[in-house]
Amino acid sequence: MREAEFQSKLIKKLKLIFPGCTVLKNDTSYSPGVPDLTVLYNDKWAMLEVKASSTATERPNQRYYVDQMNAASFAAFIYPENEEEVLDGIQLAFGRNR
Repeated sequence: MREAEFQSKLIKKLKLIFPGCTVLKNDTSYSPGVPDLTVLYNDKWAMLEVKASSTATERPNQRYYVDQMNAASFAAFIYPENEEEVLDGIQLAFGRNR
């Protein structure tokens, strides 16, 4: 599955799991390495770096930003192989049970 296809499906899934959430696609040309998606839900937020697979290459600065954002709220690399684990983590960060 291509990254764009996975990202599109992921956005739909996020909107189902977190009704009323806002999912923003970030402009990586403005800030290279910033995670692809920001999820805003009530007074919480998460950032996700979307990858097509667990073996996809990390780009410069991506690990730095994911670690920095995760220390502040929730951020992670997400790919089909860890999707459920990451979605569970977002639920915990947002104070919801799945």
